[in-house]
Amino acid sequence: MIFEHKTRVDIGKVNANAEVTNKGMLALLENVACMHSDKAGFGIREIPTTRLSWVQLNWRVQIIRRLKYGEEILIKTWARDATKSITLRDFEVLDSKCKTVCVATTRWTLTNIDTQGITKITDDVIEKYIPEDNTVMPNFEFKKLKEPDTFSNEYIYTTQRRDIDVNKHMHNLNYLDLAYEALPENVYKEITHKGDFENIEVMYKTAIRLGDISKCLYSFNEGKHTVAIKSIDDSSLHCIIELW
Repeated sequence: MIFEHKTRVDIGKVNANAEVTNKGMLALLENVACMHSDKAGFGIREIPTTRLSWVQLNWRVQIIRRLKYGEEILIKTWARDATKSITLRDFEVLDSKCKTVCVATTRWTLTNIDTQGITKITDDVIEKYIPEDNTVMPNFEFKKLKEPDTFSNEYIYTTQRRDIDVNKHMHNLNYLDLAYEALPENVYKEITHKGDFENIEVMYKTAIRLGDISKCLYSFNEGKHTVAIKSIDDSSLHCIIELW
C-alpha cells in the first residue's frame, strides 16, 4: 500500500535562502514514515503495547529539485519486502505540478525495547504495511560504506539532551548536523552558495548516547565528501555519511 500525505515546506525546514535543507527534506520523509507506521499499528504510540520499535539503518536520498518555503508537496511512501531482520522503505516527493522533486530508499530493522536487541520481523508485522514491489531506485543496492584511510578535518562533539530521541539515543537526523559541522569552511561555503548536496547516503552502525563524545572525521575522495563519526577513543564507528 502506498501511503500519501500532502503538506507544505515550513519555516523549520529551510535555510537563509528559503530553500529546503537536506535535513529538512529528511525530516519531512521521516514524519510521513511515522504516520504510515501509526496507521499500520506499529508506530511510536504503540511501543508501550507492542514493545517494538523501528530503528533506521540506512538512507539513500536524491534531491532532483530544491523546494522553496511554502511549497505544497505530496509525499508518498511504501514498505517493500522484508527478510527476518531487515525491511526497506521507499519515498517519492511530488510538487504541486506532480513533478518528482526527491526520491529516497531506506533500510530498517525492528528492535525489542525490553531486550534492546534486534527481533524478527514477522509476517504479521509486515503484512500490516501491505508491501509494494516497486522501488524509486531500481539500480541501487545498499552496500557497506567504507571508512576512508585518511582524513583532512576533524570536529569533536559531546551529545546533548536535545539530541536524544524516543529510542534513547541520538536522533538519526542529528548525525547529519555533525557531518555538516565537520565540513571544511570552503566546502561549507560552496554548498551553501549553490544550494546543498543533491545526493546523500548514510549508514548507521553504533548508537550515540547522551554524554558520548564523538569525533567527526572528514575526507574527500572520488567526488564524494565523506564523514565518519566515531567514538573519541576509536573503539566504535557510529555512522558514515557520504555527500555529493
